[in-house]
Amino acid sequence: MKQKSRSFAAADVLFILGMLAPIAFAIILKVLFIPASDDIEITGAYIFFTLKLPLFDLPITEAQINSWCVIISIFFLCLYLTHGLTAKVNTRRQHLAEWIVEKTSKLVADNMGEYFKSFAPFICAILGLSAFSSLMSLTGLFPPTSDINVIAGWSILVFILISYYKMKCGPLHYLKSFGEPVPFLAPLNVISEVATPVSMTFRHYGNILSGTVISVLIAAALQGVSSMLLGWLPGVIGEIPFLQIGLPAVLSVYFDVFSGCLQAFIFAMLTMLYVAGAFPAETYKAKKERRKQTANSK
Repeated sequence: MKQKSRSFAAADVLFILGMLAPIAFAIILKVLFIPASDDIEITGAYIFFTLKLPLFDLPITEAQINSWCVIISIFFLCLYLTHGLTAKVNTRRQHLAEWIVEKTSKLVADNMGEYFKSFAPFICAILGLSAFSSLMSLTGLFPPTSDINVIAGWSILVFILISYYKMKCGPLHYLKSFGEPVPFLAPLNVISEVATPVSMTFRHYGNILSGTVISVLIAAALQGVSSMLLGWLPGVIGEIPFLQIGLPAVLSVYFDVFSGCLQAFIFAMLTMLYVAGAFPAETYKAKKERRKQTANSK
């Protein structure tokens, strides 16, 4: 029993290290390769190196590295939460794991219906990846959600799912849907189809990036005002930016924590609504019934 307890605790330690190690790796990369600056710089993700490919070059950026770090951390978090599951709930981590599963399943059932109940893991993954990516800014790292390419990749994946479920009743039904409610609206329906991933991308990206920019500008402005009003104080005391104490932290709670989690929830909600709304449930059900009747008649 004692040996089992030790191995259980050792596995927990490994899982916790697995959660923290990717973030530490990203911080080390930033310290070693990204030059520090005393001025205000609002730039995109730092490019570490570029892979030369036949069709086009592939830059490996800070956003991509940090995204993989978040994915690996979430993976080990899941292993930690599900380690030692039993039929009878007797640990806080199992309570938390079951609460996440129950809430996500209920969210999917309420917004997508019973047909999409298997979507719960996918929606939970979107929520976790988006929220933790935004929260990386709390560690001083570049949040992947501030890179439009990362969000565009998520939106393209959602667009593929939307198109897949629209075509559940066949390609002909999918093409017919562009002519509803009247055929002359087909060009507008095509534009609306393409606009879906574009709007999802810019909504998420714009809100996260704007919060980061506002926080940086306010912090820099407070430093300047502090130097102007309190710079006359003698010695090192006059160099301390007193006005930067407190307010940037409050803004960080809103822009980094609240706004980041809110945008993750909105992106997940839009994914559920767009995918469920694209699925012609009644037509698909009628088609299945006709196939069943045809098979029985034979």
